[in-house]
Amino acid sequence: MCRFLIIFTIFARRSFSAIGPRLLLTMPRLLSLTIWNVRLGSGVAPPEIISIMGEAVMSLDITRRGFGHMAAMAGMTVCAGQIVPAAAENANGPASLTMAAADSPPSAASSSAPVPLAPPDKQPPNLKIPELVTRKAGFAIVGLGELALQQVMPAFGECKLAKPVALVSGHPDKARKVAAVYGIKDSAVYDYQNFDRIAENDEIDAVYIILPNSMHAEYTIRAFKAGKHVLCEKPMAVTVEECERMLAAGREANKQLMIAYRLHYEPLNRKVMEMCQAKAFGAIKSFSSSNCQNTKAPNIRLSGELGGGPVGDTGVYSINAARYVTGEEPVEVTAFAYSSDDPRFREVPETVAFTLRFPSGVLAHCDCSFNASVSRRYRVNCEKGLIEMDPAFSYEGLRLYTKKDTNEDGGSERTEVMEKAVNHFAAEMDHLADCILNGKPNRTRGEEGLADMRIVVAIAEAARSGRTVKIIA
Repeated sequence: MCRFLIIFTIFARRSFSAIGPRLLLTMPRLLSLTIWNVRLGSGVAPPEIISIMGEAVMSLDITRRGFGHMAAMAGMTVCAGQIVPAAAENANGPASLTMAAADSPPSAASSSAPVPLAPPDKQPPNLKIPELVTRKAGFAIVGLGELALQQVMPAFGECKLAKPVALVSGHPDKARKVAAVYGIKDSAVYDYQNFDRIAENDEIDAVYIILPNSMHAEYTIRAFKAGKHVLCEKPMAVTVEECERMLAAGREANKQLMIAYRLHYEPLNRKVMEMCQAKAFGAIKSFSSSNCQNTKAPNIRLSGELGGGPVGDTGVYSINAARYVTGEEPVEVTAFAYSSDDPRFREVPETVAFTLRFPSGVLAHCDCSFNASVSRRYRVNCEKGLIEMDPAFSYEGLRLYTKKDTNEDGGSERTEVMEKAVNHFAAEMDHLADCILNGKPNRTRGEEGLADMRIVVAIAEAARSGRTVKIIA
C-alpha cells in the first residue's frame, strides 16, 4: 500500500499578521497527526486532519475558491517516490482536503483540474498529416545554366507534385553529373541534336525551357511536337510572331503552354493583386517600378543575337506587375534608352525608362538597367493610401508594406503585410503539375507572355523613334 504524505504550504499574499494566530496554533497538532498517519501506512487522510485544516482556513478572510487555488498549488501527495497534485476544492461546500492515488486520473468534477500539457494521444490537434501522392508529373529541364542549377533543380526538393526525370544540355559531362545528383537515368540525358527523342520517354510530362530568349520558340514548338506540355521562361520569345507560333503549336498538340511568371505564385504579390482588385485603398492613380542590376560580361543577357537586353530580362517584371496591379492592358507607351561608352553595351541598351498609359488613365513609370545598383521594387499610389513592395522581384526576402490615410491632414498608418514565404520555382512547377494531372488550365498561359511581348516590342520602337507608340492587341 502506498504511503502518503500531505505537505501543506500556505502561499500568503497578505502580510503575516493577516494569516491569523489560530492557524499557527493548530500546526503542531496537524503535523503530529500527519506523521502518525504516514506511519500507519493509511491511504486516506484522517477526518481530524481535514477538520483542523478546515477550521483554520475558515478563520481567515479567504474565500473558498481562493483556498481552492492555494490548495491546488500547495497540496502534494508523495507516493512511491512520485509527487502528484492533490485535489483542491470541494464544489459543494467549504474547502476540504482530499487525497489521490498516484495512478488515479484527476476528478472530472473538480473545477481546478490541471490544464493538460499535451493531448491525451500525444498528437497536436492541428498536426497536418501528409497525404499520399500517388503520381507526380515528370519534368525535363532544358538548359543547365545558372538559373537551372542554382534555383530550379534545388526547388524540386520542395515540390509535392513535380519531379525531375530528364535533362537536356549541350554539355554532356555536366549533364551526367547533375543527373547523378538528382537520380536521373543516364538514358534520360539528351542534347540539342537528339532532343526530339523525348517523345519516346513516357516519364516526361512537361519540359521547362530555360534557354537564351532566342531559343524559346524553337524548343517550345519541338516539345509540343514531341507531345509534351511546356513551361517556358520569360520573356516568352523575342518577337510577337514567335509567340503566336508557340501558341498555335500548343493548340495543335492539345498541350498546355505556361510562362514562368513565378510572382503569380508568390503569396505577397498575390496579396497585392487581391488588394488592388478590391480597391482596398481606393482607385489606383499611378504605378512606379524599378528593376535594375549590374550585369557583368560575359553573359547571355548582353547579347543582342541571343535576345538579350534589360527590357526583356528585368523590365518585363515591371511590365507584368503594372498589368496585374491595374487589371488592364496598356494602350500606348513612351520610352527612352541610354548607353554609355561601356563596351558591354555594344548590342543592347544599358538603361531603358518607359511610361505605359492604361485605359483608366493610370500611368506606369518604369525603368530597368544592366549598369546600376540593385533595385527591385514597385509602388501603387492609390486614392486613400499606397501599396509598396521592396524588394518585389527577388527570389526570396520579399517585403510588402501598405500606408493608409487616416485623416485629411496627411496622417497615415504604415503596416507591413506578412505571408508565409514559398519557393517561387517549386510553387510554379507544382501549379503546372497539378494542372497536368487534373486537367485544369494554368494561371499564366501563353497569352500572358504574348501580351507582355507586344509591350516589349512597342517600348523598343518608342525608344528608337522618340514617338509615343500605340500598343495593338
